[in-house]
Amino acid sequence: MTGVASIGECMIELKQAQRGLYSRGYGGDTLNTSVYLARLGVEVDYITALGDDSLSDEMIAGWAAEGVGTKRVMRLPGKLPGIYLIETDEKGERRFFHWRENSAARRLLDLPETGDILNSLASYDLVYLSAITLSLYSADGRGRLFAALRAARERGTRVAFDTNFRARGWPDLEIARTVYRDAFAAADMALASTEDLLPLFAGESNEGLMARISSPEAVLKLSKPASIVRFEGASHEVTAEPVAAPVVDTTAAGDSFAAAYLAARLQGADPIDAARAGHLLAGVVVCHPGAIIPRSAMPATMSSTRTHKGSA
Repeated sequence: MTGVASIGECMIELKQAQRGLYSRGYGGDTLNTSVYLARLGVEVDYITALGDDSLSDEMIAGWAAEGVGTKRVMRLPGKLPGIYLIETDEKGERRFFHWRENSAARRLLDLPETGDILNSLASYDLVYLSAITLSLYSADGRGRLFAALRAARERGTRVAFDTNFRARGWPDLEIARTVYRDAFAAADMALASTEDLLPLFAGESNEGLMARISSPEAVLKLSKPASIVRFEGASHEVTAEPVAAPVVDTTAAGDSFAAAYLAARLQGADPIDAARAGHLLAGVVVCHPGAIIPRSAMPATMSSTRTHKGSA
C-alpha cells in the first residue's frame, strides 16, 4: 500500500479583489489538504468527479502540477464543477456562498465505476475524507462508502475523518449527528474542532465533545490557539506558537492543519508532535489570502524534497 486517497470535491473559487471584482481560482477542503500533503512529501491521489469542460481541465492540470495524483478523477460528460464565493471580514474570518447542487462530484458514488473506486481504497495507507465530503452523497451512497472504509481498514488501511461542518450541507441536524457518529466509528483518526462540533452538540464542554468522538485517535482544535490530542487513552493539550504576521484569511486553516498532522503521522511522528506541525502550517496559511499559499511561503522546516510525478 502506498500514499493517501483523499475523497471530496473541488470547486471554482471566487474571492474578493479590488473595486468589487473577484479573482478566480479553485479549492475545496479535501483538495486543499491534498495539495499541502503533496507539498509535504506525501504521495496523494484525489478521488472526485469533474465535468468534461475547460474549467475541469484546468483543475486537473493544476493538481498535477502540485503533485496530486489524478488517476481516480472521474470525468462526466455534460457536467460542471460547483462554485463557491468567499467573503472575508477585517479580521480575516470568512463566509462562504455555494452553488453546487448539480456538481459532478455529487454523482461520484452513483457511477458504473463506483465499485472499482471503492475497492481501490484498500490499496492506500490512509484514506482521508471530511464531513463536507459526506454531505455530498445520498444516504445509500454514504452507506456504500462506509462499507468500503470498513473493508479497507480490515486490510490495514487507516482512515482519517475531518469534521468540517457547513450548515447548508446538513439541513437536518439529526441526520448530521448520525452521519458524524458513523464516521467517527469508521475512522482511526478524527480531526475535529469546537467550531465544527458545537453547532451539532450545543453547550458541550471540550471534554464532552471529545467523549462523542469514538475514533481511537482524536484532535480537537479549540477556540484559542491550542488543541487537545487524545491517543492511547490519554489526552494532552498542545499550544500553538504565536502567529508571526497579521491574520488576513482563515480559509484552509483547518485543511492545512490536517495535511501537516497527517503527513507527520505517516512519517512516524507521535500525535503531539503532529499537532504541533499542524499548528505551525496553519499559522502560516492564515497570513496569506486564499486557500493555497505560494509554495515559497511554505515553512522551511516543512519543505519537501520528493519529486512530484503528477497524474499517473
